[in-house]
Amino acid sequence: MGLLLLLASTLLCGCIQSGIVANEDTSFKISSVTLTIEPAEEVPRNTNVTLRCQTKVLTSGNLALTRKYTIFKENRIVHTKMTESSDDVLYLLPEARVSNNGKYVCQLTIEGETLSSQPKKLKVMGLSKPTLHLNRTYLTEGDMVTATCLAPGETGVFGFYFYDDSVELGDVQTDSNRAQSTLHFTTLGLHRLHCFYTVDNMPVDVKSEESNEVIVTVRGLSIKPVLEISPENNVYEGDPLNISCRVETSGLNSENIEVYLSQDGNSRWLSMGKTNTKHRMTATGPQLTFECMMTMEHLKKSERRNVTVIELFSAPVLTMSPAEVFEDEPMTLTCRSEKVASEKLNRAELSYYLSSNQSFASNGSGVFKVKALKTDHTCIAQARGIRKTSKALKVHPKVAVSVPKISLQNKPILEQPFHVLCQSAVGSFPITYILYSNATKLKETVVHLPNQTALFTVVIYNAKELGSYKCEARNGGKRMQSEELVISAIVPLSRPTLTVLPDLSDISEGDQLNLICAVNGTPPVTFRWYREGDKHPLRITTSAETFKDYEVAVVSKQHSGLYYCEAENRASIMVRSNPVDIDVRMALWKKAMIGGIVFLFILLVVTAGCVLHYKSKRGKRERAPELSVKPSSPKSDDSLTVTLTHGTEVYKSASVRVNRSAVSVWTERKPEADNEEDHSTVSNEPDVEYTEVVHPRSAEAARAPLRRGTDTVYSELQNSTHGPPEGHDYGSVEYAELNGEQPETGQNHSDPNRYSDLPEPVD
Repeated sequence: MGLLLLLASTLLCGCIQSGIVANEDTSFKISSVTLTIEPAEEVPRNTNVTLRCQTKVLTSGNLALTRKYTIFKENRIVHTKMTESSDDVLYLLPEARVSNNGKYVCQLTIEGETLSSQPKKLKVMGLSKPTLHLNRTYLTEGDMVTATCLAPGETGVFGFYFYDDSVELGDVQTDSNRAQSTLHFTTLGLHRLHCFYTVDNMPVDVKSEESNEVIVTVRGLSIKPVLEISPENNVYEGDPLNISCRVETSGLNSENIEVYLSQDGNSRWLSMGKTNTKHRMTATGPQLTFECMMTMEHLKKSERRNVTVIELFSAPVLTMSPAEVFEDEPMTLTCRSEKVASEKLNRAELSYYLSSNQSFASNGSGVFKVKALKTDHTCIAQARGIRKTSKALKVHPKVAVSVPKISLQNKPILEQPFHVLCQSAVGSFPITYILYSNATKLKETVVHLPNQTALFTVVIYNAKELGSYKCEARNGGKRMQSEELVISAIVPLSRPTLTVLPDLSDISEGDQLNLICAVNGTPPVTFRWYREGDKHPLRITTSAETFKDYEVAVVSKQHSGLYYCEAENRASIMVRSNPVDIDVRMALWKKAMIGGIVFLFILLVVTAGCVLHYKSKRGKRERAPELSVKPSSPKSDDSLTVTLTHGTEVYKSASVRVNRSAVSVWTERKPEADNEEDHSTVSNEPDVEYTEVVHPRSAEAARAPLRRGTDTVYSELQNSTHGPPEGHDYGSVEYAELNGEQPETGQNHSDPNRYSDLPEPVD
């Protein structure tokens, strides 16, 4: 078992290591590719040129890489090599030619990764001189010669050109360095031939020098065509002509000879034959040209002759009268030939024909009476088989002007220019239009083109004036007048006046309000009422009168504000009134109610004042009463008194301290002279008053003895100015703190410095 595990681990490690090695071996990077041209990029012809492709490849191992080298010339592959070697790749161009010129690029490809070099341009200077050879140099008229042009030692794609002096005889395109061409000479004598070639070297061709010159001699044959015309002179139109075409062979073999007779201006020959041919025809002017041509294998010869033909009569001219005519009216057409060869033709022999679309009329005199219609007319003059046609006469009879229509083009506003249009639907141009006002001629204008109009500018200065206008149209002798157009001027509106009913000072809530907007001007008038601050008008209405009102049936305070009105009529000028400030007053019943409320309020205020005044007077009278307090057992003749002021403020939380051993409010009062007047005012009052001080508590506790808390205290008030009466038994008197914490009845108050809190008097 251990052996198996050892073997498996060994195999696994070997696989992993081999994978790592493989990965390391196949890891590479193409660093650079360089192409050089040796010995130089520009070399003379026949130089051995080498293109060297050098590469630099970085690898991570020693495993050989398969490299593919590709050399391009002008983007075309010219060389490919597969190798595992890292050595330079060479592409040889032995004895370089111009055809090797161009841009070269080297490309390296390894396992899909590609890198190319910078392009290098090779330029080979010079081409070899071409040589020209002919299979024969002495020729007979009509013979052919074979010429051969050779570019020694050159390669590539060639164009060969053959010349007779400066006249090109032919060219041949080939990828061979030699070319042949069959040449034919059309003239006799000596011919100097040469050739040259070009090498296709994109983007331009390279031209060689001219070849050697070869002289060719061409001799003529004693054979020629003969052209005969009868008669040849004083030929008039209509005369018969006899033409013959033949060949003089001078004893030569005439088996391959053909002759053709033709006339210039005719695409077909007149006649043909083996050695001769004839043709008969009528002479027509002014000049005839004939050609007689013979062919024999590659030989062509011809003879040409001209025949002048005298005019028998001139081409007719068609005229019309009168020069201007209206449609469907009668007119006269005259057809006439001005020139006649009187020595050959009598004018009476001429016949004239009128051709007009579908009609054809004959008249020897050449005068035709027809109805004027829009059509083209031509006439024909004929005599002795000769027919001549006139130029076309285009007849455009005038169309009588129709009754013009007169119309307004814009609104006739007072003292502002407006336009009156006068126009006829039918009528030949030019048309003259005249505008009349109340039978008085105002203006005149002439219309020459369909896109023009007769537009008259008119101004009315008097609002009461009613203008009566008419328009007259005429072309030639035809006159037509329009219907009458009555125009009244539109008076622009004056500034509106906004009237308010009722008067501005009398507008109260609940009233009916009327805003009357009135203007001066031509109705109908469109009125608009606005209130400032509102976006939309309150009312819009159009009236045939110059005033209109806006009614508010029941006004309220919300209707107050600035109001104005606008008006507009057909003059399209908006006018606005001055704003009116409307203040809606309060209704009468509301005023009465508010007055009553104010009266009641004042009455209540007066009443309250009286009550307060009365209470304040009474309070002054009751400010003097005193409070006498007696001990529960009389130990001395001293009596303690305190003065209390009647009123609600006396019972505030502030207290008065009482000290028996010192002078305080709980002591014997001395007679006060200042209070005598006050005491005298309180007549008929008892000497002693019992005042009930009410503290919040239940009814059952009202008569309980004096305790702590808020209880009712019965006190004896004495208005004595001399202190308490002697020997009067006041019974048991409790010391109490009014509106404060007090001890229960019967407690011993032995501390002479003890203070009792009483309510502090308040003025």
